[in-house]
Amino acid sequence: MIVVKHRQNSPEKLLKKFPGAAIFDLTSRGPDPWVRLSPFYPHGGIPVPFSPGVTSQSVEGVWQGLKVFASEDVDPARFQITTMKGLKRTVRKYGAVRGHRKGVSGQTLLRYGEAREQIYLPTYRWMLDHKAADLLVALRQAARQQTVILLDYETNVDVGDLSRPLSHAGLVAAAVEGRW
Repeated sequence: MIVVKHRQNSPEKLLKKFPGAAIFDLTSRGPDPWVRLSPFYPHGGIPVPFSPGVTSQSVEGVWQGLKVFASEDVDPARFQITTMKGLKRTVRKYGAVRGHRKGVSGQTLLRYGEAREQIYLPTYRWMLDHKAADLLVALRQAARQQTVILLDYETNVDVGDLSRPLSHAGLVAAAVEGRW
């Protein structure tokens, strides 16, 4: 069994509820090698959807770089950030989000749900398959033997629920269990 929980839960509390579980912190503050499953991790060479020949260091770089605001268009510089910091672009600084551009030079603006389906999910899946497949194998092996708890800052595991940010740990769980 794989469970997604918020990173703020203490290991003691989690182990009380799930005795004998293995806990993996998949956030940008998690330990190596599990930090490699964070969308902020700079793997490099991640293809930017709808942008032939353009790559990003991280999944989050793609997501933030293609975001379009009321006062700011795409920001390809986000693709090159390797520090896992300074990736986010906020409404406070740039105004309301208009959507995500369908490619660096694309004319189409995708709404949030469309962008999640056409940009975030394929980019994160590509990263899992090409940069972190060994970690999926290790988690699959662990899940065969015990309960696995994946820690994330977000706990929304429903791709269709657009009311909250999506948990990348939920996507990892789905991939490990063969549901995605």
